[in-house]
Amino acid sequence: MKRTIYISKLLSLLVVASLFLVSCESELETEPAQSISTDVALGSEENIKNILIGVYAEIGNDASLGGSSQIMADLLGTVDEVSWNGTFADPREFLNKNILVTNGFVEGAWDNNYETINQANLVIDNISAVESSQEEADRVEGEAKFLRAMAYFDLVRLFAPAFEAGQANTQLGVPLRLQGITDFSQDLDIARSSVADVYNQIISDLNDAYSLLPADNAEFADRYSAQALLARVYFQQGNYAAARDAADDVLTNSGHALAASFDGAFNNDADGVEDLFTLQVTNQSGDNDFIVFYASQSNGGRGGDISIEQAYLDLFDDPADFRLSFNYISPDNGLILTSKYTNQFGNVPVLRIGEMHLIRAESNFREGTSIGLDPLVEINALRGRSNAGPLAALDLDVFFNERQLELAFEGHLIHDVKRTQGTIGGLSWNDASLVLPIPQSEMDTNGLMEQNAGY
Repeated sequence: MKRTIYISKLLSLLVVASLFLVSCESELETEPAQSISTDVALGSEENIKNILIGVYAEIGNDASLGGSSQIMADLLGTVDEVSWNGTFADPREFLNKNILVTNGFVEGAWDNNYETINQANLVIDNISAVESSQEEADRVEGEAKFLRAMAYFDLVRLFAPAFEAGQANTQLGVPLRLQGITDFSQDLDIARSSVADVYNQIISDLNDAYSLLPADNAEFADRYSAQALLARVYFQQGNYAAARDAADDVLTNSGHALAASFDGAFNNDADGVEDLFTLQVTNQSGDNDFIVFYASQSNGGRGGDISIEQAYLDLFDDPADFRLSFNYISPDNGLILTSKYTNQFGNVPVLRIGEMHLIRAESNFREGTSIGLDPLVEINALRGRSNAGPLAALDLDVFFNERQLELAFEGHLIHDVKRTQGTIGGLSWNDASLVLPIPQSEMDTNGLMEQNAGY
């Protein structure tokens, strides 16, 4: 792996901070400033908590879940429902399914997710430094494991062939590095683990996080953030019974509910009733690439680099559906833009209750069960929030369509196509062009790395 990126940016700052703090102690108790050890920087509860804040900042960076990962997924997932109107070449490659190994978005997502993972590893490795209480140590460790799982889930879905339900899933996944790196003089080459092994690690981390985290944790990840992500992971695997049960736990016990109106789920400065996990954005900190690429200039964006096309609007079966009209005409160029991203400093929603209803309903339907709610009742209740008329019956195509109506432009499309083994234009769900290349920079520096097929 790249030798230069994984050490925590915060760790470097913490070494400097430790130098200052140590200088305040007696000479007999201090290490010489020029030889301050990493152990000192990682040896205090305050520093470990500061690194944890850095993990949130890394995963919320615009190169990963601050927008780019979801945008890549949505452009990969269609050929005609959106268009790319921007001047940047890299995003157009996803829509055209012709991605170069030097693509900057690809390299950014890879690097930033592994930076997230390394910082999370440093927290987990040094959790014994959190000594104020066991409850506090559990919280810190639980958040770090949640964030590590989220980063690995992002990586394995984008950079590896899809998980196939009922198969061994021995296809190449992504490297599993589960210990923090601070010594870059060592050999850092590492091979790719299997898709099955990566998913097993993700599930293990999320189960740990669920056990360790409190039920409520302000704006940070809590127990039900972990359970919601676990529901999404099981759903992607086609483990519908487990996905149903995890989603039902969230819906029954988290205290969260659907926002009263569809627009209430978006553009919020603070977490709302529907939010299970968001990335925090203010006018001082945080990234929101959805604004950059989806919004008009007056809303803080580039004028609508990604616009809605008629093929998406044609998915709606009821002209009264509020979600159909939840868009606007850009004053910059007359293009149709989604209204999900109009607040430049709004939080980035990552996990929300609407998705949990869709997971539970489809999983119940596939399993022939009605845990929590009958699937048809649940889908019609979700549609009813947006004033869409009730459906008379369900099938798997209806569920796929309902996910597009509710979750469009939130980073789900390519993953739903792969989970359901569908097609995109003339491409099958397992076409090599729908898997991102390992960045050339990684290939150049990791002697054990294997490139994906087709690159």
